[in-house]
Amino acid sequence: MKTNILILTMLTMLSQQTFSQTYPTFVTEIPVTINGLTFDAMEPSITADGNYIFFNSLNDGITTSIYYATKVNDSTFTYSGPLTGANQTITPRLDAVASSDSANNFFWVSIRDFPSQFDNYFHGTFNGTDVVNIGRVHGTFYIYIPGWIIMDAAINYQGNLLYYCNAYFTPTYSGCSGLPCEAKLGVAQKQNDSTFNKLINSDGIMQNINDTNYVVYAPFVTKNEMELYYTRFLKSDPTKTEICASVRTNVTDTFSLPSIIYTSSLFPEAPTLTTDQSKMYYHKKVGGVYKLFLRYRTSATGIKETENIVGVTIFPNPSNSLVQFNLPNPHKNYSIEVYSILGQQLLKITDKTTIDISNFTSGIYILKLKQENKTWTTKIVKQ
Repeated sequence: MKTNILILTMLTMLSQQTFSQTYPTFVTEIPVTINGLTFDAMEPSITADGNYIFFNSLNDGITTSIYYATKVNDSTFTYSGPLTGANQTITPRLDAVASSDSANNFFWVSIRDFPSQFDNYFHGTFNGTDVVNIGRVHGTFYIYIPGWIIMDAAINYQGNLLYYCNAYFTPTYSGCSGLPCEAKLGVAQKQNDSTFNKLINSDGIMQNINDTNYVVYAPFVTKNEMELYYTRFLKSDPTKTEICASVRTNVTDTFSLPSIIYTSSLFPEAPTLTTDQSKMYYHKKVGGVYKLFLRYRTSATGIKETENIVGVTIFPNPSNSLVQFNLPNPHKNYSIEVYSILGQQLLKITDKTTIDISNFTSGIYILKLKQENKTWTTKIVKQ
C-alpha cells in the first residue's frame, strides 16, 4: 500500500512539473541577408546588445574562420570581415562557434596546436572590431581521452556559466564519417577568466538532454537560464537534424524533455536567441550553401491576450509597410494601439482601417483593438 502511494505521489509530481512548463514557439522562418557575403555562414551568435552577429565559414576544418557583420535590421546585416585576433593564419585551421557575454567577453573553439594542446577552447575580449587579450580556457569540463574534443560551447549572458558539448570522433578523430560518434552537453562554472570547472550536478541538469539515442550539440541558454536550445540527430539516422528546446522553472532545476522546434534534411543547426528572447537565429543548407535564418517568437513577455480576435481581418501580416483591418462593427468608435513586445506603446489611432509600420524595426509587435467594452489582442510581424 505504501509503495502504491509513493508511486502515485511521484506520478502526480511529474504531471504537475510537465504541465507547469511552457515551451517556446516560433513563426515561419525568414532568410537572413548579409550584404557583401559570398560564402557559407554557419553557427550564428548575436551580441548581447544585438548590434553584431558572429558566424563562421564552412565547417570543413581546413580554412574555417570566424567573421562578423553589423546589424541593419533583424533580418539584414552588413558583412564586416574576418574577426581579427580570433582566427589562425596557418592552414589547416578551424576557428568557429563564437559566443559572447554581456561584458563582451568572447569565446570560441579552435584546433590550433591540437592535440599537443588538448584544451581547445579560447577566450578574449571583443572590442567592436577585433578580439584582444586572447587566452586558452582550462578546466575540468574537458575529457582527456583521445578522440574527445570540445566541439561546441556557449557562454551565458552573465558570463559565469559555460554550456558545452563533449564530442567523440574515435581515437584518430576520423571515425563515424566525419560526424561525432557520440556527444553530450554539460555545464561548467567560471573560476577565473581562464578556468571553468564542470558543475557537480551537470549530469543531472542535462539528464533529459543527453539521450544516448542521439548526438546532441550546439547548446545555447537564454538570459534567464530557463530555456536551453540545442541541435541533435539520431545516431541511427544522421540524414536530418532537429533544433530542440528544453525548459525549466528554476535555475537549479533539471532541464525538461525537449520540444522539437524544427526538423529537416536541410540540417538546421546552432540556434541562438537575442537577449530579449524574441528572435532565434540558426543556419541550414540551401542549394549547397549554408545560410542563416531568423524566426520570431510567438509569445510576448508581459502581454496577455484578452480575447481572440474573432471577426477581425488583418492583412497583410507579415508586412513591411501598411497593415489594413476589416472590423466586425466598422461603424462604431474604436481605437488601435501597437506595442513593442516589452509593453511600450508605439502607436495609437482612432477610427482608421490602416496603420503604417514602415518605420518600425523588423520584429513582432502587439496590436490591441478596442471597441466599446471589448479589447482584442493579436500579433503583427514587421518584415
